[in-house]
Amino acid sequence: MRQFRQLLFALAFVSPGHAKAFGSEGHHIVATIAERQLSDRARSEVARLLTLEPGATLASISTWADDTRTPSTAAWHYVNLPRDADCHYDAARDCPDGQCVVGAIERQRKVLASTASDAERLKALKYLVHFVADVHQPLHAGYADDRGGNKYQVQAFGRGTNLHALWDTGLIEQSPGALSDLLADSRAAGPVTADVSMPAQWAEESCRIVAAAGFYPSGHQIGADYLPRMTPTLQERLAAAGRRLATLLNNSLAGL
Repeated sequence: MRQFRQLLFALAFVSPGHAKAFGSEGHHIVATIAERQLSDRARSEVARLLTLEPGATLASISTWADDTRTPSTAAWHYVNLPRDADCHYDAARDCPDGQCVVGAIERQRKVLASTASDAERLKALKYLVHFVADVHQPLHAGYADDRGGNKYQVQAFGRGTNLHALWDTGLIEQSPGALSDLLADSRAAGPVTADVSMPAQWAEESCRIVAAAGFYPSGHQIGADYLPRMTPTLQERLAAAGRRLATLLNNSLAGL
């Protein structure tokens, strides 16, 4: 298992163009946290939709949007903001025709809450489970000029990569204990509290993390302090994504 983890970590570094936001493990964590906080009504409806794919779970569908990504859906996984926008999202500027992660979440939420066919609603559920996690990965709402950190090369843990790939997969692979603690905490958590924030605000939060001092490492070197300094942020984003995904599903499915 240790060798397998090291292989995944190395593959993430040599193939950053195909990295998945938060990696498969991160998406599974977000889905697991959300599932534990579903209302009875939402849990029942999610289970009913998942019967269309026997054996499927919220975690198992969490990477479907990456696995089926096409040129026409690629832009749905992120939003790029100008560096001089002070992390303020402008739909007309940053998401023309709804072609960004914010617009995708808003569209798919409407489908899930609608009277569309079960097949269409299951597809919307798959998209939502994935995209809510995506928008909480800070660099999926990063700057346009470096393609959300994809063009920012770094040396990390003895390997060359880019900052986007590091946040997609590298930090998670280096933080198994911290993520186990996060899941243990979510297991003990009570019912999810109402969260009235919207996808645009989630994107702005991510952007502000990217804009904070020290997020881009000095000299393109990931020092020994970077992982312990960023682990709380990583935990917070995963936990927030799970909590907000649960709230979104609970609210979308409440009237069905």
